[in-house]
Amino acid sequence: MNSVFDELYSKYHQDVFNFLIYMVQNRQQAEDLVQEVYIRVLKSYQSFEGKSSEKTWLFSIAKNVAIDHFRKQKNWKNRILEKFDWSRNELASGEALPEEIALANEEIQELYQCLKQCPTDYRLVIIMRYLQDLSIKETTEILEWSESKVKTTQHRALKWLKQEMKQRLRKGDENIEEIRLERP
Repeated sequence: MNSVFDELYSKYHQDVFNFLIYMVQNRQQAEDLVQEVYIRVLKSYQSFEGKSSEKTWLFSIAKNVAIDHFRKQKNWKNRILEKFDWSRNELASGEALPEEIALANEEIQELYQCLKQCPTDYRLVIIMRYLQDLSIKETTEILEWSESKVKTTQHRALKWLKQEMKQRLRKGDENIEEIRLERP
């Protein structure tokens, strides 16, 4: 069991930690939840039937640990929405010009601000599919949804984000116009 546990830990620890930090947006809390994930792994590995990949199984446990964490708190769904501070993400591109990086960072921060406002199901799918690079199949297994529900939720989430980004852009343009009108 130790070698299996060590292998799981070395392969997936960073992914599980990243997932949990996206969910709770608190490093200390994410570290505590990762420990809970591995405690559950140790307790339940004997019952792992291999119907899914180990990675999918591990992410299912991490998802359940995160949900249990929020359930222990008041208004857990609202807490999930409040816990996302997307401005901490950084654009990792050493080849771009500083101006391009600044513009891209602003766009990414704007996108993350929109994600703050999106429904929990949308956020879960976006995190799993785009930030964790999980496949549709892995996402269906982790969320215990049908493939069509994951695809539909993903489609709706992307559509919602696009619309929200457009609205924010329009509001920004209106603010610029107001500033221009106010100047003598």
